[in-house]
Amino acid sequence: MTPERSLSSSPPAVAACPPPEALSPPQPPPALRPFTSFEEAAQMALALLHERLGFQLWMVARTEGEDWIVLQAHDHGYGIQGGQALPWGDSICARMVAGLGPQMAPSVQEVEVYCHAPIMGRLTIGAYIGVPIHRADGSFFGTLCAIDPLPQPPEIQRELEFVHLMARLLVTVLEQELTAQALAREYDRAQLESQTDAMTGLYNRRGWLQLLAAEEERCRRYGNVAAAIYVDLDNLKDVNDREGHGAGDRLIQAAALQLSATLRQTDVIARLGGDEFAVLCVETDLMAVRQLVERLEVTFEHHGIGASIGYAVRLPPESLAETLHRADSAMYTRKQYRKGLLRS
Repeated sequence: MTPERSLSSSPPAVAACPPPEALSPPQPPPALRPFTSFEEAAQMALALLHERLGFQLWMVARTEGEDWIVLQAHDHGYGIQGGQALPWGDSICARMVAGLGPQMAPSVQEVEVYCHAPIMGRLTIGAYIGVPIHRADGSFFGTLCAIDPLPQPPEIQRELEFVHLMARLLVTVLEQELTAQALAREYDRAQLESQTDAMTGLYNRRGWLQLLAAEEERCRRYGNVAAAIYVDLDNLKDVNDREGHGAGDRLIQAAALQLSATLRQTDVIARLGGDEFAVLCVETDLMAVRQLVERLEVTFEHHGIGASIGYAVRLPPESLAETLHRADSAMYTRKQYRKGLLRS
């Protein structure tokens, strides 16, 4: 039997509590506020992934046609920055998304299809992680990916589920922000209804510049593709001289009517002055804008409206102003060509 404890034995020592006056004032826990933007959320997520898994480069990139646009990057050696456009077809991610290789390759040299990716000739890549990002409607948006010049231990594959979680959290923030931006775009246009050209009802130059600035920010932040169209009516001066300014005004109004009827509701159409019109086509790649211009040319011809049309697609990281300048130059080249045909 266990001997009974003596009543006279000393109780165990207990640490004395400090007097209340010696305690530090209570400190509230840090406030966990929502992220203010997808940009901030992505930077925090990429930093956390780097801290947990290593890898010199982590990035979120969007695909647009043949471009792979870096939205956010956490780089420690490769020299990759947000806003850069890389060839999508050259990347390891393109092969991963096509199902040709794994989402995590601790040793890239052991995955034959990755070894032959053209990007391997430009960057030293020993290890790779990549997961596809899809929007809520199921459409493919881009990738969350990482590379390192050195192979990594095979055990790192256990972290793939964590990478998936971070990708899903990021795309949730992104989806909410893109939805909010679409509503903001509609609001911007509603607010500028007063800044329209009296003759045509299209946006005037002031309204055009404000909408252009707002879309420029969206392109920079989300890697949006966009296109610009410039339209210059042929022989407006001759019509004014021959038939009077009333006839010239009717020609301008007819052109504005056909522009509005032919182009999409999401396109921004403005009369910049005289016989010059400009169109900003949001979320529009080269093939789409080419189809729009071909349809517009057929419509103008059907209604007897002579016009020279030029277009260009934004090539990241250029600004929309640079895209518009290229579209204007293309329009001028087209105009000179048409004049040459008329003289011959």
